Amino acid sequence: MTKIKNTAKRAGIILLFAAALHATFYHITGVDAKIADLLPETSSAYHSTSWSKAMDLGTRPQSNSLHPAYGAAPKVLSSMENVQPQSIESKMNFSQYPKAKVKATGYTAGYESTGKNPGNPSYGITYSGVKVKRDLYSTVAADLNVFPVGTILWIPDYGYGVVADKGGAIKGNELDLFYDTVEEVYSNWGKKTLDVYIIKKGDGKLSEKQLTNLNENKELQVFRQQFTGKSMH
Repeated sequence: MTKIKNTAKRAGIILLFAAALHATFYHITGVDAKIADLLPETSSAYHSTSWSKAMDLGTRPQSNSLHPAYGAAPKVLSSMENVQPQSIESKMNFSQYPKAKVKATGYTAGYESTGKNPGNPSYGITYSGVKVKRDLYSTVAADLNVFPVGTILWIPDYGYGVVADKGGAIKGNELDLFYDTVEEVYSNWGKKTLDVYIIKKGDGKLSEKQLTNLNENKELQVFRQQFTGKSMH
């Protein structure tokens, strides 16, 4: 019984000593308070609240860490998102070519423009023999006494036009610009009077191969979508 009492006394003395030591250490260093100050920044409640607010604002939560949050994209990517492809006008000096003022009207291969319907053997076939095309180099109709077949024009807001067709109602400085649909004619063009640039005077001939070669010009493929929405090669 005496041994048990002695053991209990020793344990009590040790506990009292430890408590006194802890109180003294806290009083001198204040370590417990510093640790408490750090706890809110590392608690799960802080991160979940910050993430919830950030989601409402459409942003990522901010971190006090010197390292970026996991999954954060490098700043260079955000700047790249704003990079826009250059237009063909910024690369080509069209002002070096002779120009002519024309009245240009949009048209299609359909009945509303040509009086022909799909199934007609001559539907979509131009005077030169090539099929109508809206592309980097599109087929256009002109008065052949002014712009012979094969003439290449730069038409602002439309692109390159290659004279491939004629029309009974086209007289003098007039052009018909081909579009695939009536909707595109109305939304993209309609009728305009403007200056066009004569890149090359035609010799009266144009073949499918020549037209294809123009449209497959590797140096200009980067600009192809600017006019047609076609994928680049």
